[in-house]
Amino acid sequence: MDVLKNKDIACSRKHARVTRCSMVVVIGKMASNVEAPESWYLALLGFAEHFRTSSPPKIRLCVHCLQAVFQFKPPQRVEARTHLQLGSVLYHHTKNSELARSHLEKANLVDSAKPLLRKAIQISQQTPYWHCRLLFQLAQLHTLEKDLVSACDLLGVGAEYARVVGSEYTRALFLLSKGMLLLMERKLGEVHPLLTLCGTIVENWQGNPIQKESLRVFFLVLQVTHYLDAGQVKSVKPCLKQLQQCIQTISTLHDDEILPSNPADLFHWLPKEHMCVLVYLVTVMHSMQAGYLEKAQKYTDKALMQLEKLKMLDSSPILSTFQVILLEHIIMCRLVTGHKATALQEISQVCQLCQQSPRLFTNHAAQLHTLLGLYCISVNCMDNAEAQFTAALRVSDLTTHQELWAFIVTNLASVYIREGNRHQELYSLLERINPDHNFPVSSHCLRAAAFYIRGLLSFFQGRYNEAKRFLRETLKMSNAEDLNRLTACSLVLLGHIFYVLGNHRESNNMVVPAMQLASKIPDMSVQLWSSALLKDLNKALGNTIDAHEAAQMHQNFSQQLLQDHIAACSLPEHNLISWTDGPPPGQFQAQNGPTSSLASLL
Repeated sequence: MDVLKNKDIACSRKHARVTRCSMVVVIGKMASNVEAPESWYLALLGFAEHFRTSSPPKIRLCVHCLQAVFQFKPPQRVEARTHLQLGSVLYHHTKNSELARSHLEKANLVDSAKPLLRKAIQISQQTPYWHCRLLFQLAQLHTLEKDLVSACDLLGVGAEYARVVGSEYTRALFLLSKGMLLLMERKLGEVHPLLTLCGTIVENWQGNPIQKESLRVFFLVLQVTHYLDAGQVKSVKPCLKQLQQCIQTISTLHDDEILPSNPADLFHWLPKEHMCVLVYLVTVMHSMQAGYLEKAQKYTDKALMQLEKLKMLDSSPILSTFQVILLEHIIMCRLVTGHKATALQEISQVCQLCQQSPRLFTNHAAQLHTLLGLYCISVNCMDNAEAQFTAALRVSDLTTHQELWAFIVTNLASVYIREGNRHQELYSLLERINPDHNFPVSSHCLRAAAFYIRGLLSFFQGRYNEAKRFLRETLKMSNAEDLNRLTACSLVLLGHIFYVLGNHRESNNMVVPAMQLASKIPDMSVQLWSSALLKDLNKALGNTIDAHEAAQMHQNFSQQLLQDHIAACSLPEHNLISWTDGPPPGQFQAQNGPTSSLASLL
């Protein structure tokens, strides 16, 4: 859910006309219960909002309008609110973090904003647009503080209020936002009925076509994310297909900017250009889990090109979040396909993006250390891999990253197995990810991977019958959900076991499909492993020509991996493997040459 949790719970719809007509009426009604605001304040606020929501946003003009408020020496309450608005705009839309921080400090951000918002919510019940907007804003503040329970409660209040004032559209936005937070909290028992209700509301609502399709995208993104979090790669396909069709539909619609008759409907979730990138992103996530890595690369390239165009016109922080998540996935893809040097440069790119945004780094530090840990495994730097995974566990938020935690622990266990001398630490980890008993997360994919890790350990310990049981369980689970990489890894390991036991025919029956699947993914390490086994198997079976062909394949794969290994370890960015604490380093010293063992490649 990293892609969802970093975005605003909802954005106000473009409403330049609101500035000129209904905005003054709406604010005027809300203010009638308190001191009447001056007309200059309403005008400046209206123009600032108009410039902020323009396409593309005119942030400089928005800031000028808000700064002009101070020229009128406003009351302290208005001054604090304006500092809060300025700080928020500067933080989200510019790189001037120091000035943003200054304004936020003057507003005392959350401490003063929450009471202010609660008071405004109390007195705004007769003005639906502002009442809903204030509920969204207060829920967002609670979300930023990681108080998801309070945020969910407020979104529930907003959904009921929207129902009472006859806005099924905004009711759906509140409920979908609540569903997003429930997914983050892993309250799956509450998610299912809520998503079912949302689906009914979305399908029955008749209104602006773009708003309707936007709701459908939001709904389907949550469904797809829910399936992917659960590791159900095959089951998600119908929802993913609907989502892709939906984004094709929305891209053909023109925003006629007809003002809704119900002021509570003056919201939208994301601009349609952002939604297109998001759909590319979830498609990449699915392709990665399924092992369709060429497809993942294709969609990543499309999404990154779209992001580059958008970032020239729009400084919205969600675009950087999308970019980081896309890079995280493509980095894992590169490591599997044997492009470690490119992966390392992209890890460095993620570091640079995180340096520009402290919030981005806070949300992605664990993922960054995890990627470095995977890179260390690929270049056989096991001590560094252990340090990176340990750092990732230290900075990860287990309340909202349970799947990431299980992924890190699984990979750390594989490091201990390879090192062969960390028995106490290894068994401690395996107890925490026991696939047969109280597995800590609901992910089908991660549970299948836990069975594979058990099989790998049993193989190294020479307990071959036990290894076969674990690997057959992995195969059963991976075949059920089209987890192609796990299938290929399990087949080649089973083939290796049968080869050791002298059952060459059965070994061949495992290794040949493993090689075919690894070539399709493509997984360079499994191809290297499979070709080595095929060479020995065909030699044992007397198939001289096939043995020679397999030996040639093995030589080719070895050379490719060796060259990439040397290239990666020679990059200055290779020094990132030593970074385990604090913000990522900004500069790197050049390497004299490879610093890691090549033994695993030979």
